[in-house]
Amino acid sequence: MNALQIFLPCAAGVEGFLADEAHRTTGLAGEDLLTGRGGVLLRASWRDALLLNLHSRLAQRVLVQLAHRTYRSENDLYELASSVAWEIWFTPRQSFKVEVTAQHSPLKSLNFAALRVKDAVADRFRAKSGVRPDVNTQWPDVRIHLHLTTDEATVYIDTSGEPLFKRGWREDKGDAPLKETLAAAMIAASGWEPHGEDPVPLYDPCCGSGTVVIEAAQIACRIAPGLRRRFAFEKLLPYQAHVWNAIKNEATSAIQASPVGIFGSDVSHRMVDFAQRNAERAGVAQAVQLRGGDALQRMPPCETPGVMLLNPPYGERIAAAGTAGQNATQRASLRAQGAAQGRETAHTDDGGEFFSQLAAHWKKHYPGWSAWMLTPDLKLPGKMRLKESRRVPLWNGPIECRLFRFDMVRGAVRARPQGSAPESANGGT
Repeated sequence: MNALQIFLPCAAGVEGFLADEAHRTTGLAGEDLLTGRGGVLLRASWRDALLLNLHSRLAQRVLVQLAHRTYRSENDLYELASSVAWEIWFTPRQSFKVEVTAQHSPLKSLNFAALRVKDAVADRFRAKSGVRPDVNTQWPDVRIHLHLTTDEATVYIDTSGEPLFKRGWREDKGDAPLKETLAAAMIAASGWEPHGEDPVPLYDPCCGSGTVVIEAAQIACRIAPGLRRRFAFEKLLPYQAHVWNAIKNEATSAIQASPVGIFGSDVSHRMVDFAQRNAERAGVAQAVQLRGGDALQRMPPCETPGVMLLNPPYGERIAAAGTAGQNATQRASLRAQGAAQGRETAHTDDGGEFFSQLAAHWKKHYPGWSAWMLTPDLKLPGKMRLKESRRVPLWNGPIECRLFRFDMVRGAVRARPQGSAPESANGGT
């Protein structure tokens, strides 16, 4: 096929990391790879679209742009969709669905906008072949995306199907688990590189069902994230099985053993069991070491200092992270009542006691380590009585978060002066 306009949507704050990943995957650069708000736009080939679906850890989907124009009414959207040669993408025997997203669109009904695009697609097929394709809102063969701004409309065809964070290995999980794409963004932002000149181990002391450590292990083992799943492009007309099989075989042949240690622990043994089963399905059971253990008591998993990367618990879920301290009995009681669930989620309760104890434990036992913590709480450094060396804005769904870096140096944690303002990070936002 001729050069395609491909859009890779992603979470806010991830655009730069995604652009780097797309460059590594496709080799594209310059005007062929542009970073925008909420995603990356590429001028690429059909083969590149397949590669990105298979290898991207950060994109939400791989969308092919088919049409773009200004609009004022739903009739303009009908004309826009009518101009697309849908017959080169799928057949009238296949079902389809239209999904609409909008930013400040003046239209009163997005459902009606979707209906007009649906009518345009069906009418074009009927004019060309005399047959209208069916609409299936649950399990369509083809997904069409319409994105509206204040005065511009863009039509895409989805080559991914299920969102790309669904890798195909996570069947066991706790409540509100961290998305795999966000875990990958945390790893990218931390700069952890298992294939560099001097790789260091990675450890998540609050690993829950294992999302962060499994993503890290797949990176270390060079396992493409999409190897275990199917994609929407397999039902599109440009699809050629031999091309796709060759791409997958190349990815499979690149798999290797991890060059570094990757560790995870959780106070909930149920979560550790979940993480172990997920790691087996992801093909990294030999690359990760998972243990039960209280975050407030667990010693370093190896002699070489490395990177700690975690989405820490908040509020009631702190009971599922550590039992040490003044409220040990209460926390043990909460665990017995089922509170020890996975904490791969962002909560905003105070949790000052837990975090001050965690910081003291790290300062004493983890000198030389760097700890990266994802949280929506901008006051977290103050609660830990630590000064962050870096902060990276990331979004956990609709929640604006920061990924704080703390560099561990042996010594006591000192309380800040009463009423002092939180310290700012270098290059903070």
